[in-house]
Amino acid sequence: MTVSHAVTSLWSDAFLIDGMRTPFVDYNGAFALVSPIDLGIKAGRAALEKSGVPAADIGTVIAGSMAQASFDAYFTPRHIGLYCGVPMGVPAHLVQRICGTGVEVIAQAADAVTSGKADAALCVGTESMSRNPVAAYTHRGGFRMGQIEFRDFLWEALMDTSCDTTMGGTAENLAKRYGIDRAAVDVFAARSFERALRAQADGFLPGEIVPVADEVFELDGHKPRGIRLRKGETVSVDSHVCPSPLDALAKIRPAFGGVQTGGNSSAVVDGAAGAVVTNGAYTARKGLKPLARILGATAVGVEPAYMGIGPVPAIRALLAKAGIDIGAVDRIEINEAFGAQIMACARELRLDETKVNVNGGAIAIGHPLGATGVRLALTVSRELRRSGLRYGIASACIGGGQGIAMLVENPEAR
Repeated sequence: MTVSHAVTSLWSDAFLIDGMRTPFVDYNGAFALVSPIDLGIKAGRAALEKSGVPAADIGTVIAGSMAQASFDAYFTPRHIGLYCGVPMGVPAHLVQRICGTGVEVIAQAADAVTSGKADAALCVGTESMSRNPVAAYTHRGGFRMGQIEFRDFLWEALMDTSCDTTMGGTAENLAKRYGIDRAAVDVFAARSFERALRAQADGFLPGEIVPVADEVFELDGHKPRGIRLRKGETVSVDSHVCPSPLDALAKIRPAFGGVQTGGNSSAVVDGAAGAVVTNGAYTARKGLKPLARILGATAVGVEPAYMGIGPVPAIRALLAKAGIDIGAVDRIEINEAFGAQIMACARELRLDETKVNVNGGAIAIGHPLGATGVRLALTVSRELRRSGLRYGIASACIGGGQGIAMLVENPEAR
């Protein structure tokens, strides 16, 4: 696969200090009534606390989210920053690159801290899939009898109108191109669940999760806001991670007429993830121990009907620019949008699958669009630290035909 265009940045002075995320909770579950802004505030506050970077030192806030899932959605990045305690004068902006949004958030933070725009950046990705609206776009001026048209935004958004193909359909296209059958996809999905269950049991996944309960977020001189769960419970684990043996997965009906099912595709979940990115001077001055050095990121375009292959040219372009062979990459996180999709990427890149998504992926954990990329970067960085390994990649395919990848390094493994 030839890469004709790639937007790549390399950095020598950007550090992912640390981060945290909320549990990822199944669609219409415990987070169904919670605004993604409040999930983002929770993740942002937890990331600041875990990193040891005071909110007062943050010089820019970068947030990512897709759906306008609350009536104050326009204010998403600003409210996240303010209610995380960031100084009033610090600006905030929103990033949107669909499934690659979270990676783009961290990439823009790396740009900001290395260019001198800020010493420290608060990065948050957040998404409520449950609160995607039922919407109408043509009734502002009224409607005629019999022509009222409200549609499920979440369902309609999964159709790429340029190629008249659903996101699941793009995975089916890759399954046909690479000769991937249903049995193989179910085996991959079962392994994703097994790995996530193990990572949950051994404490790895809990190590990046902040429990969520009813909470009020105060801001002096402004209205409080917060989280109120339906049953007043505390949520502390990813709800979709559960025993999912191969025989059970094999009984699920195809969702798109081929190999993909609800069991071997990414789980639809709500959640948020936060991280703090700083430059070297700030890191040294404060005596911080960064989780990872952020070395570079690349975004590319691919054919929309085969959007799931996007990580392949993105990873190739990034490693070529960085001068690193893919064999030297110790851990790789590729978002499991669909089982056939990530399997096609692994085959094309000839990956050693013992290095890929070793703690499970989105099939088991879930894929809240704007938050996923932050989780991928955080997870791969934590895994490098735990394993004493050097290089890691966080990557995702992107609806509409794009791919994104980020290269990180464990500072302790140099």
